Amino acid sequence: MSFIAPTARGFTLIELMIVVAIIGILAAIAIPAYQDYTKRAYVAEALNVASGAKRGIWDYFSVNGNWPADNTTAGLTRPASITANRVTSIDVTNNVITITFSNNLSAPPNNTLILTAANSNGSLTWDCTGGTLPDKYRPANCR
Repeated sequence: MSFIAPTARGFTLIELMIVVAIIGILAAIAIPAYQDYTKRAYVAEALNVASGAKRGIWDYFSVNGNWPADNTTAGLTRPASITANRVTSIDVTNNVITITFSNNLSAPPNNTLILTAANSNGSLTWDCTGGTLPDKYRPANCR
């Protein structure tokens, strides 16, 4: 009679520890990247909301030939009533739109993204490089 020892089944402790380590490394990389992604999505939403202010500036400029003095002149509601996720206000002053973000968008409180209009032979061009919002949250054309 021969006796055959049963074969071991399952994973060894070292194999399980390696899998846990790999998952930990992937999570350490993915979570900050996802947080930056969501903040960039909030900034993109803010730019979409600011398109109404852009349109108001364009309409006023095309009719009057100069820049609107404020939100009311541009045909918009007061700045604090134009909001979105993580946006507390959108303010128009002359050819400048100031988007103010809430404190939980990034570390410095009340970051801003400033859009500046320029008349280029009868059409408006927009520069979005102003403000205190960190570059890593801005769209590529605003860095």
